[in-house]
Amino acid sequence: MDILETIVAAKRKEVEKFKPMSSIERFERDGFFWQISNRSLVQSLLLPGSTGIIAEFKRKSPSKGWFKSKELEVEPVVSAYNKSAAGISVLTDDEFFGGDLDDLIQTKVITDIPVLRKDFIIDKWQIAEAKAFGADVILLIAACLSPTEVKELATYTKSIGLESILEIHNEEELDHICDEVDMVGVNNRNLKTFEVNINTSLQLVGKIPAGKPAIAESGISSIDAIVTLRNAGFKGFLIGENFMKEEHPGKAFENFITELK
Repeated sequence: MDILETIVAAKRKEVEKFKPMSSIERFERDGFFWQISNRSLVQSLLLPGSTGIIAEFKRKSPSKGWFKSKELEVEPVVSAYNKSAAGISVLTDDEFFGGDLDDLIQTKVITDIPVLRKDFIIDKWQIAEAKAFGADVILLIAACLSPTEVKELATYTKSIGLESILEIHNEEELDHICDEVDMVGVNNRNLKTFEVNINTSLQLVGKIPAGKPAIAESGISSIDAIVTLRNAGFKGFLIGENFMKEEHPGKAFENFITELK
């Protein structure tokens, strides 16, 4: 199996294990689920003067290993992100990315910008869980879902007041885009090989429907890349590794923003 297939297979086992322990109905009574109005990433990206940056908190990746230890505290990093980012992405997968749901709920409590739960979502149970733990936005990955599954999951997401990003990484996945998804992300990282090519975003942006803000993901490490992608039509730029690999991720983010401005 390739990396994505390995992750998704593990995720199915994880959902099967934990799903019987807490029903969707229980999530609907718990945590942040009661919130009527969630923070909108769409609005944040389209706000005049927005940096468009969705800054990511993650401790490791399957291709690069650990950036930071499991003991790294969320607060100093996301507090810095909160000052200038359009949104914050939090990896909640434990096995492959070193994250957990506590990272998500802590981020929600100490910030006031939209929070994205970044994970491999295959079941609406995970979406209910995401809202209960503080997510405003969830990610749907076309490479591990059928067009029908995307539509069903995005419909449920919208019904409980969350926004969704559909992530694609090639032209064949454009047929996964449906009315119910709010934004479309183009992942410059091939999820099967983990190779990165920023031209993937430039080739696909013109084929994303108007009215669905386009977000470039992965491999963005320079101001020039942001300018190029913005001029091509992108409204959002998901950046994680570029900050998290540094000794002080929050400071690295602040320096990047200063240069960007």
